[in-house]
Amino acid sequence: MNNVVELFGLSTQKPSVDWMQVVKEQHCIYANKRCYKVRKSDPGISIGTCTVLYGKEPEPVIICPKRLIERGQIFTDCFHLLTTHEPGNELHIVSEVSIPGGSVDYFLVSARDGKVKDFVGIELQTLDTTGTVWPERQRLLKKLNVDRADDSEKSDKPYGMNWKMTAKTILVQMHHKVQTFEHVHKKLVLVIQDKLLTYMKKEFKFDHLKNPARIGDSMHLHAYSMNRVESKDFRLSMVSRLSTDADGIGICLGLQAEARIELEEIIAALQAKISPSTRFTPV
Repeated sequence: MNNVVELFGLSTQKPSVDWMQVVKEQHCIYANKRCYKVRKSDPGISIGTCTVLYGKEPEPVIICPKRLIERGQIFTDCFHLLTTHEPGNELHIVSEVSIPGGSVDYFLVSARDGKVKDFVGIELQTLDTTGTVWPERQRLLKKLNVDRADDSEKSDKPYGMNWKMTAKTILVQMHHKVQTFEHVHKKLVLVIQDKLLTYMKKEFKFDHLKNPARIGDSMHLHAYSMNRVESKDFRLSMVSRLSTDADGIGICLGLQAEARIELEEIIAALQAKISPSTRFTPV
């Protein structure tokens, strides 16, 4: 079994693919341009790994955010959040926009006569890996009889999934960014794989999130699974929609709990110092 499940957007189980040509072109079928994931030691080589197997789970783990834009489904699933969109308006997908609090991956925009009438921010997050997937990629290419730039397939270096750092980092980022969206009364959506959501629910406080999602909330979380279809390809399928607001993301991160601890510390310090001599006596 191949640990690299998809390479340059194509299933590694499909026998009809001309892998020599695919690796030569380095074309990402989702971004419709060269794969942006390149080797640090050789920027001329795109790595191309979209999804991999990890652990005992049969469902692959997505490690490239571009994999999530398959068929544009994640954008379609955000149409309902354009609450002031009207028939006749044009829809646009705008990428990499800087806002107070950081950059947002995509904006779904409703516009008329070239003027923005409504928008939804869409942030993508997939699992970050530890170690390197490169040796697994090279082993796959050797199996497929594709010329390789090196013999890294001989390496025994493993790769892993950085669950904790990935989850906490994106929640902190969303906490900052959603405050900007709340100030302008717009919605921000985080798109992730269901595996990452399962981890987040286990490691962070998530029971206060609305399920199903409430359209009035500023922060939405859309989770997708990877399902195999008859062609041996995988297809994204939405499995969960949750919602909350900036305060809700703060609760996920335990920020309110930290504030309570700080309050208790201040109260304890004050109580240690109050005495008859500190009592205020009006003149």
